[in-house]
Amino acid sequence: MPHIRIEYTGEADLAMQSLCEALLEALSSHDAIPNPASIKIRALPTAYAVMGTEAQSFAHAQFALLPGRSEAVKSDLSGLILTTMRAHLPQIANLSVDVEDLSPSYAKDVL
Repeated sequence: MPHIRIEYTGEADLAMQSLCEALLEALSSHDAIPNPASIKIRALPTAYAVMGTEAQSFAHAQFALLPGRSEAVKSDLSGLILTTMRAHLPQIANLSVDVEDLSPSYAKDVL
């Protein structure tokens, strides 16, 4: 926790590692993330996508957190993620972020 999963079209491939590193740095300095070592970021290219009636590039970040943060904090975090995405993906037409609470049944095991 927290987890960021980014789905994106191929136009973003070259910038994705840099974006992941920048997101880690940005989130590590946010007060709502008490343990930056627990941040997990992964990016998954999307082979096929349709957006409306025209082919367009996109990147969408799904940000999952343990429950308990206020809507204001979640909004601040999604804005931080979106700003970082725009800085690293200026060529991508559509950027979006969704923040969700992990379910109470979330479990993990760390060696």
